[in-house]
Amino acid sequence: MYLVSACLAGFRCRYDGKITVDETIAELVREGKALPVCPEMLGGLPCPRIPCERVPDGRVMAFDGTDKTEAFASGAAEVLRLARLYGCDKAILKARSPSCGKGRIYDGTFSGKLTDGDGVTAELLEHNGISVELRE
Repeated sequence: MYLVSACLAGFRCRYDGKITVDETIAELVREGKALPVCPEMLGGLPCPRIPCERVPDGRVMAFDGTDKTEAFASGAAEVLRLARLYGCDKAILKARSPSCGKGRIYDGTFSGKLTDGDGVTAELLEHNGISVELRE
């Protein structure tokens, strides 16, 4: 069973409220082979929401300067709980996200620049033995 970013499957959960669909991911969900999750919404954030980025010290900050780290950490913990409950050992997550990104994420300056790093959820999943791959 895969764990997938719900936004990739067409759920309205992106920060900007837009819907995007990766048909391969959506098909996995329709076939019951993937569990769609949105760590940010599971952490209590609304849709749409203020853009957030992970800053160098590991916190997640919103564009308006508010610290959203607790919501991101809470959502990541819930995703891990669900992954264990459903026996997910692989995740397909949204690239560059402060939750789901792996390897390269936005740098925390809200300038569109990328830096080396992982999103909160991707980091937690990998530390717990769940492999993460990315989709745009």
